[in-house]
Amino acid sequence: MSSTTHDVYYVPAPSKWPVVGSTALFLLACGFISLLHFGHTQGVVLLGAGFATLTYMLFGWFGNVIHESETGKYNEQVDASFRWSMGWFIFSEVMFFAAFFGALFYARQMSVPLLGDVDNQLVWPGFKPGWPSAGPYIGTEFHPMSAWGLPAINTLLLLTSGVTVTWAHWALKAGNRTQLNLGLAATIALGLIFLFCQMTEYGEAAFSLATGVYGATFFMLTGFHGFHVTLGTLMLIVILGRCLRGHFTPEHHFAFEAVSWYWHFVDVVWLGLFVFVYWL
Repeated sequence: MSSTTHDVYYVPAPSKWPVVGSTALFLLACGFISLLHFGHTQGVVLLGAGFATLTYMLFGWFGNVIHESETGKYNEQVDASFRWSMGWFIFSEVMFFAAFFGALFYARQMSVPLLGDVDNQLVWPGFKPGWPSAGPYIGTEFHPMSAWGLPAINTLLLLTSGVTVTWAHWALKAGNRTQLNLGLAATIALGLIFLFCQMTEYGEAAFSLATGVYGATFFMLTGFHGFHVTLGTLMLIVILGRCLRGHFTPEHHFAFEAVSWYWHFVDVVWLGLFVFVYWL
């Protein structure tokens, strides 16, 4: 890397990828709306086109960034900007889940008791005050998800995956490539097992998204978390592929750190879900 690269902030050439990404999001939005309102076939086609365009953008854009990083075009100033960007991204994700946890708190502690009993008068006949609530549906009976089955196993899986990804990080900083690859592979395997267990849990659930506010908050919170675990697992697979190709050094490996931060964030969110959605 030349001395000029160290002194001057790297400005990439004009790129097509933001336009491609915006097109992908537009197609996804149109496909989802079409699927809801106009017709199954049209919506599926637009959604498929959107996902294909998004995949093309991700491979192309991140491929460019990886090439620029591996050819020494980034300096410490660029590294700092990446770290700030990832930090703000994770903060936005924290606020995203905080909104859903807030909705859960409002429904459970304020809305349901208020609707169930106003001056000792039921607002809706057949509505059963208390949590969990299926809403004002006469005769609606369901069993909430127990915390001590698959959710407890999933908690153990994610906590263990946090240990294995940290173990891999230590190995990278120590220059131990074998331990690095094993740690990443173990983390990916634990993530995939978690997703399998969550899908099994959904199949065994005695309620659905339409089962009142309990079903809505349960599937929104756990579903979005599962989506984040899926993204995190895909990112870990990419990082493992890069490690197998010899990318990263003990001094320069921010891409690995960024994915590690994201994975630890997913772990922490799951602990909140286990306590407030399953246990309490």
